[in-house]
Amino acid sequence: MKNIIFLVDSMKTPSGGGKIIHQYSSYINSLNKFTSSVIHLEKKKLYKWVNSIKKKINFKNKTYSGWKFKELKIKKNENFRWFDSEIKRKNKLNFDEENDFVILPEIFAHFAEDFLIDKKIPYAIFVQNGYAIFPTNEIRKLNLAYKKAKFILSYSKDIEDCVTLAFPTAKNKILKVIPSVNSRKFKSVSKKKNLITYMPRKLPKHSELILSFIKNSLPLNWKIKAISNLSETEVCNVLKKSKIFLSFSELEGLGLPPIEAALAGNKVVGYTGEAGNEYWGEPIFTEVKNGDIKNFCKNILKNIKNRNFKKKALIQKKKLSEKYSILNEKKSIMNFLKKI
Repeated sequence: MKNIIFLVDSMKTPSGGGKIIHQYSSYINSLNKFTSSVIHLEKKKLYKWVNSIKKKINFKNKTYSGWKFKELKIKKNENFRWFDSEIKRKNKLNFDEENDFVILPEIFAHFAEDFLIDKKIPYAIFVQNGYAIFPTNEIRKLNLAYKKAKFILSYSKDIEDCVTLAFPTAKNKILKVIPSVNSRKFKSVSKKKNLITYMPRKLPKHSELILSFIKNSLPLNWKIKAISNLSETEVCNVLKKSKIFLSFSELEGLGLPPIEAALAGNKVVGYTGEAGNEYWGEPIFTEVKNGDIKNFCKNILKNIKNRNFKKKALIQKKKLSEKYSILNEKKSIMNFLKKI
């Protein structure tokens, strides 16, 4: 029986990428011919402190950037209060050449040489963000990691383009997987509030400016709510009530919040995050060029008056729910597993 082991960084704040890894592992673990577990990694306290001091003193370290292998430790008691998760944990960085297959996130790709390649452990790199594929300036380690990887997992055309541009020899190794959004959970409700929602952790300066600009033009019966430090269920409940969601996605692999907001019946205004170009388009999604604050504001105020939005959005919502369905997610995982 093949054991699929996912590595992921310790998720102290909401992380769509981490949630997807948990979903994948949970599904694989339900299959007869496979088992799956997740290893959660974090930096040792000493190195957290050292790196914090370096940032404050502004040391110029040109020999290495990013995490080092010696800085890692396993976090054994990871709590995920912001989403439901049923996974098996693995608390050791030891692997079996015959039975284990390891999946590294792109931010840990440079560790492949340290504990996988030298020990002949088969592995794949799961690139969830094409703009995060340079976690270190040790290019030799990265080139080797992508060269020796059996597969590169990706869930957007933008990610594939980034990987192919940076590591041309990895082009034929790329496999498409699908992230899912539970359309039943994020189903729109008939009674909505005059509410605009956004996530302040993404480009806070942009959201601060936009909210300041529209404050005096916003009708008195409209409110703005920040979505922050909420569980997945709480996020879902807020999105169901709101009518407009502001997207501040920036250089992301495939931002899920705009999709979740759309399925919950929101008009989505803002930045695509690049990979979002795959699904972005009217009538649900209105694109704003990154940094065009004034146009962003104009589109918010314009869509406050959009009374026929719900009917126009039905076909597009159906396509979104089908494309990012749990069924498609499972099919893509099975396709990957067959190739191991």
